[in-house]
Amino acid sequence: MQNRYAGDIGDYSKLGLLRTLHLAGFSIGLNWYLTPDETHNSDGRHVNYLYQDEYRACDPALWTALGSLVKLDNREVRYMESDDILQATFFSDCLDFRRKKKAKRIELRSEWFAKSLDVMAGNEIVCVDPDNGLVVSSAKGKPKENKYVLPEELASYYAQGSTVVYYQHKARYKDEHYIGQLEELLRREDLPSVSGMVLKFEKVSQRYYMFLIQPKHKKTLEKAVKGMLATAWGDYFRQLYPVKA
Repeated sequence: MQNRYAGDIGDYSKLGLLRTLHLAGFSIGLNWYLTPDETHNSDGRHVNYLYQDEYRACDPALWTALGSLVKLDNREVRYMESDDILQATFFSDCLDFRRKKKAKRIELRSEWFAKSLDVMAGNEIVCVDPDNGLVVSSAKGKPKENKYVLPEELASYYAQGSTVVYYQHKARYKDEHYIGQLEELLRREDLPSVSGMVLKFEKVSQRYYMFLIQPKHKKTLEKAVKGMLATAWGDYFRQLYPVKA
């Protein structure tokens, strides 16, 4: 996540999903995986949804709140850390790798993540929001690794008793590629008794929300997602995994 994205359609989908889960009775933790704003592209411009009533129908209160944020140019995550937008525990420390050598980046990330574990502890659902999603081999150990979540970080949140939801950017690959990544995670020994789910947001800027579900949360979570897909959100979200008969 970068501050320049605040309030865009990605936030609308993510926060709408988390608000649904909160209404189902889950306590929510959100680690923005905040990184410094970049300037090499024009990402973050996907705010036309704020002028389209069909999006408003999904969650009028959230649509209005994010619209006010964007119109006032308050495009920073701190302005979304409000009970009016999401009742949650937030972690918004910036993971800044600029001008740091590899050893320092490793040390910095270790300290940053340990702090996030403490802040997120006790929440039934922890959502992590890296720019790109699950780390890929070309980014491991590189300065851009802060734009990804590491498998061991997901496992550490899970070990605290949380169901974990991570954001996954859709690049040039088909859905099956990202489902395969999740299935590989589900086979990890440090994710005991885990089950998975994939929700795809299909409009404007496609993205996935990947679930690593604790057994104790499975029934209630599946019911909440099913209910969400029966609302106006069902025009924008689709469940890909597990595949329904």
